Amino acid sequence: MAIVYLALGANLGNKREQLLIAIKHLTEKAGKIPAFSDFYETTPRGYRSPNLYLNAAVQLETSLSPHELLAATQQIEHELGRTAKSKGRHYADRTIDIDILMYDELILQTPDLVLPHQLMHERLFVLQPLAEIAPELQHPVLKKTIATLFNDLKCNTPSY
Repeated sequence: MAIVYLALGANLGNKREQLLIAIKHLTEKAGKIPAFSDFYETTPRGYRSPNLYLNAAVQLETSLSPHELLAATQQIEHELGRTAKSKGRHYADRTIDIDILMYDELILQTPDLVLPHQLMHERLFVLQPLAEIAPELQHPVLKKTIATLFNDLKCNTPSY
């Protein structure tokens, strides 16, 4: 059984309901969720939108491989109305977004999946909920805990 951490976000429709439905689908398709964070309201990053995000993090115990899990998360996104993935760093509003942040201590780089998530340490909206449920989790590349990454970024982010 692998221990995986996922980031969830939504900024269209009933955001809270979308996140709760995504969590339910994850338990049905991917495994057991022993922990999930509170929901955090955040502003969009990387593009302009009047729609605030609701973000969360979940811990998942799964027997799926990393690529099987990616397929499951993309299927859930599609079922919840997401029609297109972000390309490069071109972002848009979305009904749901599910990102695989870490899969055990696996370091993986393929064309469709990079683990740990290559931008997680730059995103307060990812680190804050993740630090709530896994503060002592160590980033396998940066060799810092999630709590340390969150505190470092929070101290260096204007108007946080």
